[in-house]
Amino acid sequence: MHSSKALFSPSSSSTFLFSFSSTPQPLSRAFSHAPKPQQLRMEPLRAASQSNKEAKLWGGRFEESVTEAVESFTESISFDKLLSKYDIMGSKAHAQMLAQQSLISVKERDEIVKGLEDIERRIASGEFQWRTDREDVHMNIEAALIEMIGEPAKKLHTARSRNDQVLTDFRLWCRDAIDGIMGSMKRLQVSLITLALKNEGLIVPGYTHLQRAQPVLLQHLLLAYVEQIDRDIGRLVDCRARMNFCPLGACALAGTGLPIDRFMTSETLGFTAPLRNSIDAVSDRDFVMEFLSANAITAVHLSRLGEEWVLWASEEFGFITPSDSVSTGSSIMPQKKNPDPMELVRGKSARVIGDLVTLLTLCKGLPHAYNRDLQEDKEPVFDSVKTILGMLEVSAEFALNITFNRDRIQKALPAGHLDATTLADYLVNKGVPFRTSHDIVGRAVALCTSKNCQLLDLSLDELRSINPVFDEHVYEYLGVENAINKFSSYGSTGSACVASQLDYWTKKLEIK
Repeated sequence: MHSSKALFSPSSSSTFLFSFSSTPQPLSRAFSHAPKPQQLRMEPLRAASQSNKEAKLWGGRFEESVTEAVESFTESISFDKLLSKYDIMGSKAHAQMLAQQSLISVKERDEIVKGLEDIERRIASGEFQWRTDREDVHMNIEAALIEMIGEPAKKLHTARSRNDQVLTDFRLWCRDAIDGIMGSMKRLQVSLITLALKNEGLIVPGYTHLQRAQPVLLQHLLLAYVEQIDRDIGRLVDCRARMNFCPLGACALAGTGLPIDRFMTSETLGFTAPLRNSIDAVSDRDFVMEFLSANAITAVHLSRLGEEWVLWASEEFGFITPSDSVSTGSSIMPQKKNPDPMELVRGKSARVIGDLVTLLTLCKGLPHAYNRDLQEDKEPVFDSVKTILGMLEVSAEFALNITFNRDRIQKALPAGHLDATTLADYLVNKGVPFRTSHDIVGRAVALCTSKNCQLLDLSLDELRSINPVFDEHVYEYLGVENAINKFSSYGSTGSACVASQLDYWTKKLEIK
C-alpha cells in the first residue's frame, strides 16, 4: 500500500513572481498608485537561456524556439513527474511488444529496457535531472534515454503518441492510488469497529433534524459509518474495473498502420483489455471524473463524521473527550482543547469536492479527440488523492484516541422523550391504529412537558386519563434501556441486531 508520503512530493512553486511596492499607505492612495500592467515585473523562476535550449523532440517543422513565457506556462514536468514510475513501466512493455512484432531488434529492446531501468534508479535516488525545457515526464525520460544509449532510444516512440502514453501512465497511477485509498478505508473501518467494541452497551441519543429522536446504541451509530465507507470501497472497486483498460497503441487518435499487438501490452501491464476505440482511448477522462466523484462522496462521509465528533467534543454536548495526542490548543486562550484534526477533515472535504468540479468543468466543452486542456487533469487528481488519504488516516487516528464520557451521556439521555416511539409501538401491539397511537403518545408527551417529567414518571392513572388502553405492562416499554430492548427488526439498534452486525464486520475485517 502507498501512504500519502510515498505517493507525493512537494510540487514546485509558482512560475512567476509579481513584485509590488511593499510600503504601507492609505487605502485610497494604494489604489490610486496601483501599478499599471506594463509596470508589473515578472521573473521566471526556472528560465533557461535560449542558447542552452536543446531542440524539441517534436521540433522538425519549427524554425523558432518557443519563448520562455510559453515554455514556463505549458510545462507539466513540475507535477507529472509523479508518473515517472508508470511511464517507465509502460515504455518497457511497449519496447517488449515492438521487439515481439519485429519493429525493433531484441538487442535494441534489451538496451532500451536496461536504459530505462538505469533512469528509474536515478529517479529513485534523486540523481535524475528534471528539465523544464523537456516539457513533461515523457520527454524528460525519452531524451535522457537517447543521451544514454543513442539511436535505439529513438525507436521507442514507434507506434506511440504522448496522447496514449500519458493516459496509460495515468490509468496505472490511478489504479495504484485506488488500491492505496481502499487500504486506508479498511484501516478506518477497523478503527471504528475497535472503538465500537470498547463501548459495548453504551446508549446515546439518536438525532433527526439535530433534535433528540430515539435512543440508539453507540455501536450502531459507529457501524453506520463503517457501512458508508464500505460503499465508498465498492465505488472504487467499480471505478477501478472500468478504469482498467489500456489506451497504449491508440497513438494520437487514429491508431497506426504498423503491425503492433495492443493485446500484448495490455496484458503485460495488467489491464483487462485494450480500449476498443482509439479516439475514445485518447480523449476519455470518464475514469478520472468517476474516481474524483468517488473521492468526493468519501470526503462528504468523512466530513459528516468530523462534524459529529466536533459537536460531541464541545462543552454543550460533552459526549467525547479526545486525547491530547489528537488535539490542539489556542495561542491566546490557555484553557482551550480543540478537535482540530476533525475540523480539518470537515474543511478539506471542500478541496476534494472542488477537485471533482474542476475536472467536470475542464471536460464539459472539449471536442474529440485530445486537447491540451487535458494537461490540467492531473493536479486535481493528485490533490484529491493526497487529501483523501490524509483525511482517512487522521480519522482513523482520531477514532483510536477518543473516550466516550458515559456519565455525561447517561445524564443527557432522559431529555427529549426518546422512548416516545417505543410507547407508540406498545399501543400498536395492543391493536390501536398507528395514527391513533401517535396522537395518544403526543398528548402524553404534552402532559410530561407541563409536569416537567419523563414518560416513565407518569402514573398509570395519568396515562389512562389520556386513553384507557394503557395497562401495567406499559412500563416495560418506557425508559431508554427498555426501548433499546424492544428493537428487533433487521438492521435495527436492538442489542441482538447490533451484536449480529458487529460479528459480521469483525469477521469480514478479520479483527481478533
